[in-house]
Formats: sequence, structure tokens, C-alpha cells
Amino acid sequence: MKIDCGHYPLMGGFDELLEAPGKPRSGAGELCDFFAGLAPEELEARHRAVDAAIMAAGITFTVYSEAGNIDRTWPFDVVPRIIEKAEWDRIEAGLKQRLAALNRFIDDIYHDRNIIRDGVFPAEVLADSKNFRAACVGANPPFGVWAHICGTDLVRDGDGTVYVLEDNLRVPSGVSYMLENRQLMKRLFPELFARYDVLPVDDYTAQLYDMLAALSPREGERPEIAVLTPGIYNSAYFEHSYLAQQMGAHLVEGPDLVVLDDDCVYMKTIEGLTRLDVIYRRVDDEFIDPEAFRADSVLGVPGLMRAWKQGKVGIANAPGSGVADDKVVYAYVPQMIRYYLDEAPILPNVPSYLCMHEADCEYVLANLDKLVVKPANESGGYGMLVGPKSTPDERARFAELIRANPRNYMAQPTLSLSTVPTLCEDAIEPRHVDLRPFILQSKDFYVTHGGLTRVALRRGSLVVNSSQGGGSKDTWIVQGVC
Repeated sequence: MKIDCGHYPLMGGFDELLEAPGKPRSGAGELCDFFAGLAPEELEARHRAVDAAIMAAGITFTVYSEAGNIDRTWPFDVVPRIIEKAEWDRIEAGLKQRLAALNRFIDDIYHDRNIIRDGVFPAEVLADSKNFRAACVGANPPFGVWAHICGTDLVRDGDGTVYVLEDNLRVPSGVSYMLENRQLMKRLFPELFARYDVLPVDDYTAQLYDMLAALSPREGERPEIAVLTPGIYNSAYFEHSYLAQQMGAHLVEGPDLVVLDDDCVYMKTIEGLTRLDVIYRRVDDEFIDPEAFRADSVLGVPGLMRAWKQGKVGIANAPGSGVADDKVVYAYVPQMIRYYLDEAPILPNVPSYLCMHEADCEYVLANLDKLVVKPANESGGYGMLVGPKSTPDERARFAELIRANPRNYMAQPTLSLSTVPTLCEDAIEPRHVDLRPFILQSKDFYVTHGGLTRVALRRGSLVVNSSQGGGSKDTWIVQGVC
């Protein structure tokens, strides 16, 4: 179980460890040397130690597709992913640019809709949006920002180009695992950190607190902040409780809160009612307020939308921000950047085919075996077709779905995702990865140094989601070798 640069099995695409057999990329040489110097039994012992630490800490996620909603320990790979800071600086600038444009778009959609009037964004895409909330029209969140927390998925293609795969603007998850991954690596390989100048990620929860505090309607007072969770059976409950604990915020469920006649939100405590200033909600729009959305919801708070629109409470992400979290809307983000910011996009989109366009639809139907087809509003890797890995029956079923509702489907080429070294049973082999950095926006921007690298643990798989058999790695943004 060594990274032997001379025998590491390259897969033919862009490998982030080696430029060619025996030739490490810039910044990767120390990593190769370190792991090559570890005896196999030593590496295995450290791997067992990190598995035990994950179990002891209760770092889990939930798989809903199995009977009984199975809690699983977080699958973590011990070989870090390295990205040099010079490259990261450009990526960070592109992420800020993208979120700025997306927030301008959301605010425009709920107000004047200039982007539609000027012919840059199709009215029919908005008309068919599942995440547009009429109750949000005319709302004015602080700073004009709707999506305060964004998890943007990045992939690197076979030629080394970094693309934006999708934007997650509703209730993006995974940041707690990024933070835990770093702590695990510090405990597991402290001597490897001594070889690299690795930029920290530990300040994320402090930055998240400051961003949320900026949304408080009561200036000059320490705000009361709560994380609103659907409860212990949610797949990301570990993250909800983790972030609340790290920020010193309250962890609440819908029945813990009440909106009174003054349109303020209060938390029920054993000492009485305490007013809340900001809610970091991890509950989907349609469940947050049974008065405004689904009347049968028991997860939300009656009157919460009224309190938010009156400016009596801050909510992140703001209700309605999901209008931009749509894989068809995604295709128009480069145009949004040019329209709202008068700038060229720094980070490119993956080339996309929208089935709502007749010519695109014909191309997709004729090439299902070559494309990745995605529904507009699914997440977690569900509901999509990976053409080269699909069966004729699966392609026939997707063709029917596309013809029945073309607006709901888009397709992209099957990218040759970059690979990184991964510990797989008794060998270190290349596996495909993506990356989810987290971007915060209120008064200012903040971007994590790296993010959550998700890795497809199955050989040849391109699906990195933990719910679909993927794992994760610590991501190192390095300024140099110590």
C-alpha cells in the first residue's frame, strides 16, 4: 500500500498526482515520497485508527434508499488531495463572481425581471420552475442577498480544465465533513503537515457565524441565532448539530418556535420565550411555513414567512433562493455574469444541452449512450442517467421521460473526471473526484480554502455522492513545501 510513482496505475485522463509515469506534478513530490516511505502495516494501522475515530465521533450520513433509513459512518480516504494556491486564487475569484451574479439574478426574478425583459433569460424557464416561490415576490432580504451559503460543485476534465458542474443554493450540505476531514488528517499524519504550508479551513464556522449575524434585524446586540433542522432522521442531521455546536447557536425544530402577533420569531425555553434574530434553515422551502406553503408540514413554523418579509428575522438561505438552483437555469449563468456584472465568466460551465430546445432534444435522444442526463431539480446523484454505463432498457426509459417533459431534463458530455490516489483495500489506485467549495455572502464574501473532495470509491465510477457509494478526502490548498 504505497504510492510508488513508478508503478502508480494511471488511467489515461488527468491525474492530479502524476504528469506522466514516475513524474509527480508540481507540489505532489513530497506526498509521493511520504507515502512511499510508509511501511504497508503502518499505513494500514493509521487507516484503522481513523476509522475508529470516525466511529467514536459519530460522523455519519443516512442512506434513504435502503429499508429503515440506514445510518452509515462517513467513508474517508486518507490520501489528501493537493491543489496549489496559484491555481486556487483563480478558482476563488470565479466562485465569488458566480455567486454575485446568481444573487443578482434571484433578486431580479422576484422584482423587475429585467433579465427576462431584455431577452437574456427565457420566460418559459421561469414559468415552469418548481422552485419559484410566488410568496417571495417583492421581498427585500438584507444586502439584496438571497443565497448566503452556496456549495458549488467543480470538476476537472481530462485536459486539466476546471468546470462548474452545478450550483447548490437551497440547503447545501457537506461542510461539516470538510472540517472533520481536516481534523482527522491532523491526527493521522501530523508529520505530513510539517512538509506543506496548508491553508486552514478551521475558520469556517466563525465566518458562518459572522455572515449570519450580519442578517440580524437588531443592530448593536449580540444576535440569537438558531439552526432549524428537520430532526434526527434527516440525512444531514450530524451536520446540523455540528454547526450549531461550533457556532454556539441553538439547534431547533419547527415545534420549538412560534411567531407572535408582533411578527417576531420566538424560541420556547424552560424560562419562557426568547426572541430569535437569525435562522439558518436546513428545511426545504415548501416545509418551512404551513401558512405560506404546504399546510400539512409539521417541520416548519406558522407565520415564519410573514416575519421574514416584515424584516423581523433573517433567514439563510432566504426562501425562494432555489429558483436559481435548477440544472436548466445553470446553463444561463455565464449569460447572467455578463448581464449583471459586465464581466467574462472566470470559470466555465460544462457544455450543456437543454431538452426544452428541439434541436438539443433530438441530439440528446440520439446520443443517450454518450451523455449524462440530469433532471432539473434532483440532487444527490438521484434520477440521472450516465449514458456509457447504462443499459438499453434504462436509455429507453429515459427517452420516454424526456419526451414527456423536456423542460425537466438537460444533458452534458461524459467528462473524463480527474483522478487522485485513493487507498482501495490493499492498494493505492486512482479514483475519480469532484470538489465542493463553500461560498458565503452577506456584506462580504468568504470562500473556503478548498472544500469537500468527494471520491468515487468504485473502480471506474463517475458517481461521487456518498449516497451512491462515494467517499471523501481532505483537500489541501498549499502555498509551497516547507
